[in-house]
Amino acid sequence: MTQKELHNDRLRKEAEYKMLHQTTRRHFIKESAMGLGALALGSLLYGCNTNAGGDLTGNEIAFDPADPMHARAPMFPGKAKSVIYIHMAGAPSQLELFSYKPELAKLDGQDCPQSLLQGKQFAFIRGVPKMLGPQAAFKQRGQSGLWLSDNLPHLSTVADEIAMLNAVTTDQFNHAPAQLLMHTGTARQGRPSIGSWATYGLGSENKNLPGFVVLTSGGNNPDAGKSVWGSGFLPSVFQGVQCRSVGDPVLFLKDPQGMDRDLRKASIDAIDKINKQQFDECGDPEILSRIAQYEMAYKMQISVPEVMDISNEPAYIHEMYGTKPGEPRFANNVLLARKLVEKGVRFVQLFDWGWDAHGDSATNSVNIGLVNKCRTVDKPITALLLDLKQRGLLDETLVVWGAEFGRTPMQENRNGMQMPFKGRDHHGEAFNMWMAGGGIKGGTSYGETDQIGYSIVSGKTEAFDIQATILNQLGFDHKKFTYESQGRPFRLTDVSGKVLTEILS
Repeated sequence: MTQKELHNDRLRKEAEYKMLHQTTRRHFIKESAMGLGALALGSLLYGCNTNAGGDLTGNEIAFDPADPMHARAPMFPGKAKSVIYIHMAGAPSQLELFSYKPELAKLDGQDCPQSLLQGKQFAFIRGVPKMLGPQAAFKQRGQSGLWLSDNLPHLSTVADEIAMLNAVTTDQFNHAPAQLLMHTGTARQGRPSIGSWATYGLGSENKNLPGFVVLTSGGNNPDAGKSVWGSGFLPSVFQGVQCRSVGDPVLFLKDPQGMDRDLRKASIDAIDKINKQQFDECGDPEILSRIAQYEMAYKMQISVPEVMDISNEPAYIHEMYGTKPGEPRFANNVLLARKLVEKGVRFVQLFDWGWDAHGDSATNSVNIGLVNKCRTVDKPITALLLDLKQRGLLDETLVVWGAEFGRTPMQENRNGMQMPFKGRDHHGEAFNMWMAGGGIKGGTSYGETDQIGYSIVSGKTEAFDIQATILNQLGFDHKKFTYESQGRPFRLTDVSGKVLTEILS
């Protein structure tokens, strides 16, 4: 072998070693004989779930990693093009909002029956608490006759737009795992959120804005943190982008001092060139997602400040929503949600923190704190439904309202001592959520609980059913909408979930 041939052979071996070194462990195992055996075994194991969960293979979305947010057609024509999901972090009491229980009022102040305590697990209740009657007056609203409390006078005027879910349940009784279950399909961290699944499936209709935007209010993020809008094992480009209604909409959105827009573009082009070179060497599609995110960040410098500015909205809109530009208000975020879906954003997630109601303080009570919180959300949520409808957007925008669980019909006590204010403990067995728009049958009431709102009588609805219904309205069969990770296909609803056909128009 000549000197040149020896040199070329050494370069080839170095290149092969470099390629092997950069190959991920997961890819190596998958490509090896052992990996193929593991995949075969996995297909056999998951084959036993096909009856319960449907087809779990061959249904991944074909998207271009170099342009991951391009608009894609769903599996079938969906009624909704976008989703606005409003989550009340902390969990308001359904017994003071939507669940009318006159029999509970008759039990007010009496000792809680042992049948409601034995074998049950509560977050704080110990000993024998007192029953607590409803702390709000109820009336039937609209032509449909939906029961709504006086705590929601504005929402009562649009009762016929709402499909009320009266029998939602969860097996989680602490905030963080319950929030994760509701938004990612599992009580553990690491799975993609429903907004990430939606943008993975559909992409975005606006290339200058993120497909999934998160807005928070109430002074804190939800207890589960940013995991509830994370992308999990999906490409990171599909995670939620948290925006702010005060100050810069996105942190570090502005160019640093001394850098103009041309210099910013030149720096991004240089970074992209390095990333493309790395992709050519190792073929990791996440690098292409990284390139797309840099490009998106550059476009967002122009598009985000414009769409996040509500000061140019007409006066009647500000009156309608109760907005005050420049303040960290829930109402501002609701108006922003309308503007975002109007601009083609696929999924807007609103979290409003501060809805816990244990009775340990006036702020955390069902007759003071809850009433005050309702005043901050009632008007803007109602305005959102009316505004979407007048703009012709309600039919194609699915609005979801809910929390991670409900509250107990008994008053909370701790260590056998009653709390100083009227409050209720966490209750996962039965609570309320509602949907509107996006192909939902308004004025519908689905499910029923017992006379005190403790247990479900009919229409049991789990988090997986909520998720399956949202995906269905977007045009996806939740049983077939999968993504392969760690050698097996995953779906949002795992091996559970049913579409709530009873509330669909």
